[in-house]
Amino acid sequence: MKMFTEMGVSARETPYQVAQDSEVVITMLPSSSHVMDVYTGTNGLLLGENAIRPALLIDSSTIDPQTTRKISLAVSNCNLKEKRGNWEKPVMLDAPVSGGVLAAEAGTLTFMVGGPKDAYVAARPILQSMGRTSIYCGGSGNGSAAKICNNLAMAVSMLGTSEALALGQSLGISASTLTEVLNTSSGRCWSSDAYNPVPGVMKGVPSSRDYNGGFASKLMAKDLNLAAASAEEVGHKSPLISKAQEIYKKMCEEGHETKDFSCVFRHFYNGKDEV
Repeated sequence: MKMFTEMGVSARETPYQVAQDSEVVITMLPSSSHVMDVYTGTNGLLLGENAIRPALLIDSSTIDPQTTRKISLAVSNCNLKEKRGNWEKPVMLDAPVSGGVLAAEAGTLTFMVGGPKDAYVAARPILQSMGRTSIYCGGSGNGSAAKICNNLAMAVSMLGTSEALALGQSLGISASTLTEVLNTSSGRCWSSDAYNPVPGVMKGVPSSRDYNGGFASKLMAKDLNLAAASAEEVGHKSPLISKAQEIYKKMCEEGHETKDFSCVFRHFYNGKDEV
């Protein structure tokens, strides 16, 4: 808040104050408990006389679909302080993002959006000011579900890429050469061609700066826990979730929780830097 106020941006002390004089509210928080607190906790967005000013609330946190749907219902039970257009009740969208710090800085995030379709249409210009792509995923909670599935795939592909590159080094193939093979063959994926985990292979990614400034391993561990809970709830068999959970839990326990999740190449597979 200090940084933004020094840049001339107005600030508020509590979420409740935000809800009294904002037309749109966007939240992006670390976990389900944080989102619940901001919306329904002490001085939360939805407290007061049960009437709020913003007609549109967008949560871009990565949380479980069940919490998203619970908060969305609470929002729909509120009233607007003043009617705006066809909006008689406030509406919440779940719109988690993909792309990480690099895409956020470049304004190229992808938004996965759940909620009423008309609210998504109204929100698109806002989302497009922050990202390059927005995809409507269906009803409330579906954006959160899409994000959980995306991050599961991202974790598994990073582990597979790191394992392959570390094995290649052990077999005498340089990481740069094997990366070239992967990226021109069927093994190509985002983890190999846009976010390579081997220090010295690619510039501008966390592995090139000692795994700092990316998507923290503790956040990946959290998202895998969300995936595991969601899979268990619907009775879905998920052995890869379990293995990925085990690895990222180990990363955190060994003190790498703030390092980018691609650090598994160095700290789990004992891969070597490219010289």
